[in-house]
Amino acid sequence: MRRRGGSKKELIPVMGTSEEEEEITIPSQFQCPISYELMKDPVIIASGITYDRESIDTWFESGNRTCPVTNTVLTTSEQIPNHAIRRMIQGWCVANKGSSSLDRIPTPRVPITSHQVVEIREKLSSATRRGDHVSCVEMVKKMKRLGKESERNKKCLSENGVGFVLCVCFDAFSENASNVTTVLLEDVLLLLTWMFPIGLESQGKLTTTASFKCLLSFLRRGDQNAAFLVKELLSFDEANVHALVAINGVEEAFVKSIRDSVSLTSIYRMISVKPETISRFLELGLVNLTVEMLVDSENSVCEKALLVLDAICEREEGRREVRGNELVMPILVKKILKISESAKKSLVSVMWKVCKTGDGSEVEDALRLGAFKKLVVVLQVGCGDGTKEKVTELLKMMNKQMKMIGFVDRSDSSIEFRHLKKPF
Repeated sequence: MRRRGGSKKELIPVMGTSEEEEEITIPSQFQCPISYELMKDPVIIASGITYDRESIDTWFESGNRTCPVTNTVLTTSEQIPNHAIRRMIQGWCVANKGSSSLDRIPTPRVPITSHQVVEIREKLSSATRRGDHVSCVEMVKKMKRLGKESERNKKCLSENGVGFVLCVCFDAFSENASNVTTVLLEDVLLLLTWMFPIGLESQGKLTTTASFKCLLSFLRRGDQNAAFLVKELLSFDEANVHALVAINGVEEAFVKSIRDSVSLTSIYRMISVKPETISRFLELGLVNLTVEMLVDSENSVCEKALLVLDAICEREEGRREVRGNELVMPILVKKILKISESAKKSLVSVMWKVCKTGDGSEVEDALRLGAFKKLVVVLQVGCGDGTKEKVTELLKMMNKQMKMIGFVDRSDSSIEFRHLKKPF
């Protein structure tokens, strides 16, 4: 293990040839003045002091604009690789490798600079205007490679206007998308997931009819980057929802690609903003698909699936479809006490809408499945006002149904609605 000595010289325990533990003291010039650890990527800042890049990055990201050693106010946070020190450190590691567990520190990749990003951005912009597919592919792949090297590079790309140019590029080539441009467009989608949130001007390029149609074509193929981007676009502005649902086949695209909380979030957004889309979603079997997703799903998927069912139940045609699915009530009852508070709110709302507008058979089903006792627990543990009112009404309906059919809850036959304790 490493430890810091009182003289601020790090001691690294190593195993010698005699298998006895020895310690190697790191030369002070090889230690980062912030962490006192061996520098892996030494860089010089404006004050002339050398630090390990990771340590000085953390210092600057914390809002500091001074040199940690000299306390000098810095006019720039730019860093220059100290190649001389790095080579000396690498040589020292190699020289001590025979008698220690030290490995030679690999030569770090130098992060991209803002100037380099602007140069790449302008080349991509120019190539897009010319319709130069080959040059666009070259620039986009270069950005992709740089972004994969480090999070710092991704941040630098995002902060220097690359997002807008990528949106322009996507819109330009989506107009006549073909097998030739597919790889370019896929790579642009990947890069854009690093850039969100993007500005209104950039959104405008992704929400044209051509761009939306192209995004939907990728969505049908199961492209998760396209699914993410559509979800983000729909969450920004209702106008984006209206623009998307105006495209023929949009409901089919989402039903075909439904697989996780991302797609469910987009569907919920469309149904909430444009309730008339419910009819088409019902024709495509959305209720059955959503109910299937509730079975053994993780909490995030469960939350979104219940939101979708709740939105569907706003309409009578939706409630009829939900009632017609024999799995709905058993799953709802099973999950009452096993989900998050957010999901519970939607679940209770679905059950309330279905039972309140049904013929009484739904209430009886819920009773036989053990819903009464579980709803009592929900009420006593506590929930939001809106949910509490729905739970109370459900319990009243069930209590009335018990008397009508002479039903006795064998799990706890002493429970009567009038004996319920007040919620905490």
